[in-house]
Amino acid sequence: MKSVTFRQLRVYTEVAKHLSFSRAAEALHLSPPAVTMQVKELEGHVGLPLFERQGKQVQLTMAGEYFIVYAKRLMSTLKDAENVMARFKRVETGVLTIGLLSTAGYFLPSLLARFRAEHPGVDVRLDVTRDLTKLLDRLHSNEIDLAVMGRPPREYALRSEPFAGHPMVFVCTPGHPLLSVGHPPLEALVHYPLIVRELGSEVRHALDNYLRERRLAPRIAMEIPSNETIKASVMAGLGIGFLSLHAVAAELRGGQLQIIEFEGTPIMRTWNLVHEVSKVLSPAAEAFRYLMLEHGETLIAEQASQLLGRGPSPSPLAPEQHTRPYRLAGGETPADAS
Repeated sequence: MKSVTFRQLRVYTEVAKHLSFSRAAEALHLSPPAVTMQVKELEGHVGLPLFERQGKQVQLTMAGEYFIVYAKRLMSTLKDAENVMARFKRVETGVLTIGLLSTAGYFLPSLLARFRAEHPGVDVRLDVTRDLTKLLDRLHSNEIDLAVMGRPPREYALRSEPFAGHPMVFVCTPGHPLLSVGHPPLEALVHYPLIVRELGSEVRHALDNYLRERRLAPRIAMEIPSNETIKASVMAGLGIGFLSLHAVAAELRGGQLQIIEFEGTPIMRTWNLVHEVSKVLSPAAEAFRYLMLEHGETLIAEQASQLLGRGPSPSPLAPEQHTRPYRLAGGETPADAS
């Protein structure tokens, strides 16, 4: 296999990712025949078929399943080498791929706009998913440079840096009976249906912990893996919703939804910037990391303060605990978040 080229490996990993020659061609800006030719040449060097083709269906063969592991490893090593050389040259060009959980998509574009204005030579791409496991897999395979998420699982070898608070709130339609109470006790929640995210999501994890600590078990009317569908369901009067404050910003400003200020809310978590411990960041990735750590907290805290009706002034990073003020005394970083 001495004649295998990185171009062939790049094409091969893209086809394996999409399980489609045409979609891989679109992603690589190549023609489908060119993609097919590169794969055939690679299969010739390997001496085994890497894909099974049945009409438009494409699947990896057993040999392909094994070979993709080494192909990704080689591509990852090449990318690290490129990043190291770029650091020597201090070049801020090329492609920067940011992975994020879907909820982060409500605030990240404003930060990306600032980054693009300061670093016009960098082509920024977003890889959005609702699945934390997929996001972690893409970090591990070096498909993304940095990820924006909550606190990652401890068993992964990741560097995690908190950069902003992540408030989560209960919302309802205007005119809901609980809005007339002021700060209703959380026990009142048991009298109303609750519409929440699916098990495994960070927002649901925060809610379950919050309720478990207070020994409450309100009726879960619906579990929905979509912020937009939850909001639509709440606005239709089907129940009380629990969502990230970022996700309901537009509806709060428009008066379609209102926050129920239960005692002990909003529930606070942190947003983290995450990458593999062993990864060498490119100059572009380092520049983005600096922007997030220096300015992300201020921008997001200002937005949250306005939505929570506490004035426009920025607040320090919030802790991973339940607290009414959007602040952390002393602005310290949670010790277990890195």
